[in-house]
Formats: sequence, structure tokens, C-alpha cells
Amino acid sequence: MTQVLRKAAETVLPVLTLVSVAAAIWAVFVYVPTDSAQGIVQRIFYFHVPLAMMTFGAFGVVAVASVFFLWRGDRVWDRLASAAAEVGMLFCTLVLITGPIWARPIWGTWWTWDARLTTTLILWLIYAAYLMLRTMSGAGDQGARYAAVLGIVGAIDIPIINRSVYWWRTIHPAVLVTREGGSGLADPSMRLTFEICMGAFLCLFLWLLWVRNESGRLHDAVEDLRQEVLARQQQR
Repeated sequence: MTQVLRKAAETVLPVLTLVSVAAAIWAVFVYVPTDSAQGIVQRIFYFHVPLAMMTFGAFGVVAVASVFFLWRGDRVWDRLASAAAEVGMLFCTLVLITGPIWARPIWGTWWTWDARLTTTLILWLIYAAYLMLRTMSGAGDQGARYAAVLGIVGAIDIPIINRSVYWWRTIHPAVLVTREGGSGLADPSMRLTFEICMGAFLCLFLWLLWVRNESGRLHDAVEDLRQEVLARQQQR
């Protein structure tokens, strides 16, 4: 059953990702109308927000997998947490790149210490430290457990980022659900384009997570085999 699921993921996920990403690019640059207030630069929204959503999802996976690793001690969960952290860092970095590109023509500055921007940068720093801790601690369980604790604690920043535009006075817009309770995507074509982009980035996230997790699994298998060979050589 595991082999069947693995083969299905290896064949279906790449194709689904390719098709959905192509559909998203078409929707953003051809289908959806240009925003009347912000102009063409608003189209980066359809990349920026899904990237942020996938960042939250990735680091959420890190936290959940870390809980199971600390509870069960199974390296499968630790491997999943590590893979999700690496993919999450990729998406979070792209969030911090696309945000200033959007902000420059709208706010007149590349960066401002806005509540949401600052807490997102903190999230990036937390999981950068998580990956550094894993790298510096080697392959032992002790380092993995320390990293797991950091991965769980770091996820606390996710709801803070999400609610920051409502809790504090901030210039960052609340687009999906405005501060007044409505939606900033009034045009149905904008909502459809956003949904297509969310689906595309979800497929991309799942594919990258699968690839990185499989890479980690193969690495662990090779390492176990190497340790077994060394042990046999020492017995001779």
C-alpha cells in the first residue's frame, strides 16, 4: 500500500502541479482584470498571499510533526518536520521578497516596521535558527529534540501574524477579510483567480514537501546501511 501511494505521488503530484501553476499564471496575467486603484502591481497579490498561506501551513506541519516526534520518538516525524521547515523557509523568503516589491509603489518604501512585516520576519528568523540548530547538532536524537521544541514554539508566531492587522494600528491591508468584516476581493474574477492560485501553490507545496521528505528518507536509509556495514566490519 505504501509503495502504491509513493508511486501515485511521484506521478500525479508533478503533473497536477504543472497544470495548476500554468492555470494560475494564465489567470493572473490574462484572465483577471487590473485593479482600478493599485494598477498592475496589485497582481503580485495572487502570488504573495498564497505564498504566505503555504508558509503558515509548512511551519504548522513542522509543529505538529515535532509534537509527534517528541511523543513517539519516530524518526519519520522528525524527517517530515525537517522537510516542512525547509519548504516553509523557501516560501517565507519569497513572501519577504514579494512583499517589498508590492509595497514600494504603493507605500513609497521597500520596508516599514509594520506589525505584520515585523512578525513575519521574526518567523523567518525562528525557522532559520531551527535549520541551523539541526545542521550544527548533527544526526543525533538530542539535537533533533531541541529542534522539535523550537519548531513547536516558533509556530506560536503564526496566529500573531494572522491577527496583527486587527490587533494593532497597521498599514498592512486586510484583504481577504477586511477590518470592517467584508472582503477586499469584490470582483468574482478576482476571487476565482485567487482560488486558482491557492490551489496551484498548495500543489507546489505538497510536491516539494514530498520530494524533500523522500530525499531525507533515502538519506537515512543510506546512513543506516553504512552504519550496518561498519558494524559488520568491526565484528570481523
